[in-house]
Amino acid sequence: MTSLVTTVLVLTAAWSEAEWPQFRGPQGDGRAAAVNLPVSWSETENVRWKAAIPGRGWSSPVIGDGLIWVTTAIEHPADEQAKQQAQQKLAGNPMAKQMSIVGSITLRAVAVDVATGAIRHDVHLFDVANPQPAHSLNSYASPSPVLADGKLLCHFGDYGTACVSTATGQVLWRARLNTEHSVGPGSSPAVFEDLLIVPCDGTETQFVAALDISTGEPVWKTPRPKMTGSVGDLHKAFSTPLVARLNGRDQAIIVGAQWVVGYDPRTGKEIWRLRHGEGFSNVPRPVIGHGLIYICTGFMKPALLAIPETVQGEVSLDQVVWSVSKQVPAQPSPILVDKGIYFVSDQGVATSVDALTGETLWQDRIEGNYSASPLFADGKLYFSNRDGRTTVLKPGRVPQELAANQLDGQLMASPAALDGALFLRTDSHLYCIGK
Repeated sequence: MTSLVTTVLVLTAAWSEAEWPQFRGPQGDGRAAAVNLPVSWSETENVRWKAAIPGRGWSSPVIGDGLIWVTTAIEHPADEQAKQQAQQKLAGNPMAKQMSIVGSITLRAVAVDVATGAIRHDVHLFDVANPQPAHSLNSYASPSPVLADGKLLCHFGDYGTACVSTATGQVLWRARLNTEHSVGPGSSPAVFEDLLIVPCDGTETQFVAALDISTGEPVWKTPRPKMTGSVGDLHKAFSTPLVARLNGRDQAIIVGAQWVVGYDPRTGKEIWRLRHGEGFSNVPRPVIGHGLIYICTGFMKPALLAIPETVQGEVSLDQVVWSVSKQVPAQPSPILVDKGIYFVSDQGVATSVDALTGETLWQDRIEGNYSASPLFADGKLYFSNRDGRTTVLKPGRVPQELAANQLDGQLMASPAALDGALFLRTDSHLYCIGK
């Protein structure tokens, strides 16, 4: 029996309401109902507009009521003394050379007009002095915001969570969920009914919390399963919840270090848990379909697991239907199209596997290294690499490249799509790509 989630959208000329309300789109799976999308573009071809975004951030765009929202961090340099102190704290850390040190950051939410690219709101949210260093593949504004009921819900990990009126740009509330990131924030929140569900998988503490979207007040908080080992960096994670109705009940599926758990989104009570291994710093968002839950196990030995959606209680690896471990991504999420799962490794090897059996159908190298999650729209797959290049493939049992398109800057954020247009965020600009 198939439980494949099919995205059905009614798109109007005015692009009203929330057409792309969260990370990876309406269903959170990277699938769009958009049509008439371009296959090829460049800095001089098929660019309707290009808007400069102040600061830096890897958060993916969300779209509603004619506005595209992104979050960003304005970074202010550290003085020499503060820089030396931070470097001393990083001494002995194998990632020290990959960490950025800043004196302070200003966190903002920016709204861009869908039709023109003009900035309509630039909302100040938080000022943070002496933030922890962030990894070079991360930013201080990596979690993507969420649109719900005329509100923009912005999360910056330990640095704060805020709610903004999309009509006026007014900040409605601010809250804070303490988390030790080590390398910067990453998990995007998800909305269920009147709750904002936020994973807080830090180096010292790991929990999932839910905030009332009207007030920011905490509603529930659930500790994550107990970890093995004493190294905090191996306990952190950055995955985004997938909220869906599975096996007759609502669930929030959240991958973390060593464990993946299905929670009751109203109460935070565990429905099931599976120890997936020693993986940590998990980034990919789960996808669902064909009666299966597909998750990636994170850094160390990345694997893609297919778990029955009927699982309950303590789940063993023997109950996993299939797993693959070759060229599985640690950062980009997989995508489900018909009976195929497609993914690209961080190092640029694209793979297609049979969604029912896990059989590898093909593998092919596409240029570059990858952090952004792929998009499926208008019958095509879009894979964006860190150097601004997007490779367009036709899904099927053999690899077929349709185009490779280059923009200036980095592409770390995942794309969004509406009829006739792709929206791509680089490290400096937001692009509207259309014929």
